[in-house]
Amino acid sequence: MSGYDLDARRLLCPLPVIRTQDKVKLLRPGDVLQVICTDPGVMQDIPAWCRINGHKVLETRVDEYEYIIILQVGA
Repeated sequence: MSGYDLDARRLLCPLPVIRTQDKVKLLRPGDVLQVICTDPGVMQDIPAWCRINGHKVLETRVDEYEYIIILQVGA
């Protein structure tokens, strides 16, 4: 298992989800991806995308104006 970061700051919907999807395609099951965004919509969009695609959201948090989602890649 490895950890990766994705900087999706200053991107608006649907780009953070698309960039997350593109990055996850390069990862292996069990890898952990931290996505950092400035669009508050990702707090619903990325977890919904994870549920549909079999990935697990490990953590969501807000740090000032940044929205951070940590997910684990599913099989």
